[in-house]
Amino acid sequence: MLLPEHDFIKPRSLAEGLAVLRDAPPGVRLLGGGTDVVFNMRCRLMTPDTVLSLRDIPELQGVDVLPDGSLRLGAATRLTDLVADPVLRERYPALVKAFRAVASRHVRNMATLGGNLCLDTRCWFTNQTKEWRDAKGPCLKTGKDVCHAIQGSPICVALNNADSPPALIAVDATVTLASHRGERTLPLRDFYREDGIRHTVLEPDEVLTEVTIPPTRDRLVFLKETARQGMDFSYGTIAIRADGNGARATRLHIVLGSLTTAPRDLSTAGERLVALGLGDDGIDAACATIRDALGPLTNLYSPAAYKRELARTLLRKAIVELREMPA
Repeated sequence: MLLPEHDFIKPRSLAEGLAVLRDAPPGVRLLGGGTDVVFNMRCRLMTPDTVLSLRDIPELQGVDVLPDGSLRLGAATRLTDLVADPVLRERYPALVKAFRAVASRHVRNMATLGGNLCLDTRCWFTNQTKEWRDAKGPCLKTGKDVCHAIQGSPICVALNNADSPPALIAVDATVTLASHRGERTLPLRDFYREDGIRHTVLEPDEVLTEVTIPPTRDRLVFLKETARQGMDFSYGTIAIRADGNGARATRLHIVLGSLTTAPRDLSTAGERLVALGLGDDGIDAACATIRDALGPLTNLYSPAAYKRELARTLLRKAIVELREMPA
């Protein structure tokens, strides 16, 4: 399928790109590697008049070690380069695993970190062919005040299916957003909104420029469940960060992905594990909190009961892997 007609702009610097966003009419689509945006344009899920490419902007590239030991990841850095980066591989092997979990190597050779963090949400109804959508009519995401996934839902419940956010949220990563008005930095966990249409806080004139990871010696685990490794969007992901060693921890941060419209913190499960330890009793108590933590599961590519059981299974497997990590 051919792309819709559009103007393509490739700025040579971040300042030039921000000036384009400042002066352009609403509806400019930002492009990283294009692996998701181009596909959605072909499916007529988006038909922007202007596409602004960020891929080769120098200021958005690379991995840098900052004076305080933090790592700065440029938003236009390819996922392939992040997977191969020696500093990331040494300090954060689980984070590298999350980057490697994104699609296939061919996709990662094009896809960027910022593109994955800003990945558009997915819906079993909307992410079909245009002919499929036309047969039933538009929805909240495609221009009508109705949700075909959940009847009567006042907001779009499309899923956040990006693989890298849970692991980055677990390590307290921050993101920097830039516009002609200046910069702002916020925790990645606050970047996402519970809305399948406006699923991030990124303003129309802003660009996500970098991700910063503070130094830590904590343990980190990442798991992804999907039908076919290297090809499919995930059924569910989980990232867990904890201090201590073995079955002991005084601090845990647990994040689930691909089950709701935004990555979901499991704070109550973490509290149970801190109180009871990472043994079987603690795991059982943590798993018992999953249903309330997730709330009513919506817009699923498989039954809700399966998704809840998947969340419990991911939590159990991740905790077992965490407690078996070498000290």
